[in-house]
Order: sequence, then structure tokens, then C-alpha cells
Amino acid sequence: MSFRQLISPFICVPIIGLCAVSLFLIATTAPDLFWAQAVFFFLGLIILLFFSSIDFRIWLKFKNFIYIVTILILLISFLGPEVRGSTRWIDLGFFRLQPSELIKPFLIIIMAAFLSENPITNLPSLLKPILLLFPFIFLIFKQPDLGNVLVYLSILASLIILSGISWVYILLSFLGITGLLPFFWFILKDYQKQRLLSFLNPQQDPIGAGYNSLQAVIAIGSGKIMGMGLGRGTQSRLMFLPEYHTDFVFASLGEVLGFLGGALVILLYLFLLYKILIIAINTENIFGKFIILGVFAQLFSQVFINLGMNLGLLPITGITLPLISYGGSSIISTFIDLGLVISVASYHKKSPLVIR
Repeated sequence: MSFRQLISPFICVPIIGLCAVSLFLIATTAPDLFWAQAVFFFLGLIILLFFSSIDFRIWLKFKNFIYIVTILILLISFLGPEVRGSTRWIDLGFFRLQPSELIKPFLIIIMAAFLSENPITNLPSLLKPILLLFPFIFLIFKQPDLGNVLVYLSILASLIILSGISWVYILLSFLGITGLLPFFWFILKDYQKQRLLSFLNPQQDPIGAGYNSLQAVIAIGSGKIMGMGLGRGTQSRLMFLPEYHTDFVFASLGEVLGFLGGALVILLYLFLLYKILIIAINTENIFGKFIILGVFAQLFSQVFINLGMNLGLLPITGITLPLISYGGSSIISTFIDLGLVISVASYHKKSPLVIR
């Protein structure tokens, strides 16, 4: 099977399917945001075509420049407006940009470039990619944005494990991280501690810290098998469900489309992730392989965390559901990811570097 045959369903089925579900949900739950979401998808498609038409190997030449620029963009975000205690956005007037979302694909390029040129063979070489990523983790944690910190750590851990590192180092790292977890509690902010405690017992504070989790579970449960129908969801339409078009969009989907609608979305994600893995398996270039595995880790961790918190299986944290949640930064970031994957699929063989 050729890469061209793999790319066709990879583009047509999961991406268009997820975008369509998103637009239907936004149109019925937040109609004022429909055209903005449609514009984001249109821009995302243009960006996907741009990144997919460029030979991915050219990014190796700009890895140091990308590293510096992404750090500067994160620093600039601290000058932006404070929203609910967080400074994560750069206000452009017509659009509010979230750098921690936008730089994810570029972080993957940085990590892929480093690991492809610096194989991990011992403990010092294991510490280097961790130190490379530390400025990003620190700045995003200070925003604070714990959800994206978890995604970044998932990308780092996945790429390190898949780089062929010895299982002895993986075990030692796991034991070290486990030992540091109690100290992590003391650097969390009060509201983050409350979210963890409410996860264990949301009924303890049903109108406070446990409110979001309870409302999400109620919304999904009320949808049953077939759902209430588009535009008929009481939790989302009457705004009992917070962030029903962003962080809790899956709960909103479960309410109006039921178990069948939720299962369809999960199947689309599984199909998309499966295609990404198939391309990774068939990729000869090690840099390209790391890019695809990084994209896989990002999308998988975001979907896993978002669905987990919507279903009450994970603590509440601010994380979007790729291609479903409302928001330009997340949509553009995801389309850059997919453009990189298609570029690797097109240019992975050892041929002269070209820009098409």
C-alpha cells in the first residue's frame, strides 16, 4: 500500500468528520461562535496545505531559531490579559492567541531534531532532552496551564521511550518521578489542589470545586443512547455545564448525540491515530519518524485527558479536544501537526531536499 493511498482516507474521513461534528455542535450550543469556528477551520486547512507541501527535513536547518522564537512567544504571553487567574493569551485585537497551544508542533520539531541527532545511550544523554524541554515546562506551569504541561510531558516521555532507551533507565526515571510526586503537591496553586481533592470526592463541594465534574457527568448521562437531539441539551443550552464549547465539549456532545455520537467521535480519533501510526511504521527517516510519533503522543494525550475529565475518570484540567473544541489556537496547532505528518509521508524517502 502506497503512502498516497494511506493519505486519502486519512484526510477525508477522520479530519472532515471531526470538523463537521464540531461545527454542528457549535451551531446548536453556541451559534454566535459558528462563523468564527468555520473561519478557523478554513485557515487551518490552508495551513495544513502549506506545511504538507514543504519537505519536513527543512525544519532541521531552523531548529535553533524555532527554539528561541517559541521561548520568546511564551514570555510575551505573560504581558497579555489575565483571564480567570491565568496569563496564557496574547490579545491581537481580532483574535486571542494562546501560545502554549500554538507552539506544540514546533516543540515536536525541536524534540525530534534533538533526539534524531543525539541518541540516548546513557544517563547524561537522557537528561539532555529533559533540560531542553525544561524552559517550556516552567513557563507554561507559571501561566499557569497544568493541562498543557501534562501534554508536553507526555510528548517528551513518549519520544524518549520510543527512541530505544534501555528499560533500566525508564524504570529508574519512573521510580524517581514517583518519589517526587508528594513534593509536587506543595507547588500547586490552591485551586489546583481543590480540583484534585474534588476529583476524589466531587460530592464534597457540589457547587464549588466539584461542580464542573458533576455537571459533565450529568450531561453525558442525560444523553443516554440516542441523545436529546441537536439544540435540545438542557445542561449546555441553559449553561449549567461550564465551558460547554471548549473543555467540556465532549459532555455537551454526549448530551445531544448520546452514546452513539460519543462512540462515533472516539472511533474517528482511533482511525486518525491508527493512520498516523501506520505512516510512522513506514517512515524511513528517523527525524520524520520522531515527528509523527510526537504528533501521535500529543493527540492521544489530549484526547485521553479531555475524555477522562469529561467522564469523571481524571481530575479537571484545562485541555481542548482536538478539532472538536472551539478555539483558533488549538485548531491551527492541530492542522500544523497534520500537515507535518502528511509532509513526512510524502518526503520520507531518502531523496534530495526540495520545497514543492
